[in-house]
Amino acid sequence: MAEKVSNLRVFEDEAGKMNRSVLDEGGLVLSIPQFTLYGNTQKGRRPNFMEAAAPEQAKVYYRRFNELLAEQNVHVETGVFGADMDISLTNDGPVTLILDSPKSQGNG
Repeated sequence: MAEKVSNLRVFEDEAGKMNRSVLDEGGLVLSIPQFTLYGNTQKGRRPNFMEAAAPEQAKVYYRRFNELLAEQNVHVETGVFGADMDISLTNDGPVTLILDSPKSQGNG
């Protein structure tokens, strides 16, 4: 996933096409741990977090993801695992991407 994030061409080139990566742009990644994104809402009216990794394991995954990004020569800024964080974001553009890895599905 770190390789995908660092090389995903989501920034516009001179022709206005999404052909440039965070590496090409010399950008940085803000990596925020957010276990609630793994909530399943397919059944009922309350999110189910049963398939999310246990906090101890999730923290290991989160740290390793950030290490792998850094190994790809991406500058990484991180949030604090398990903290109640107030994050502001200005989304500049009409594109939202959701990245998922088949390798991780079903593994918590």
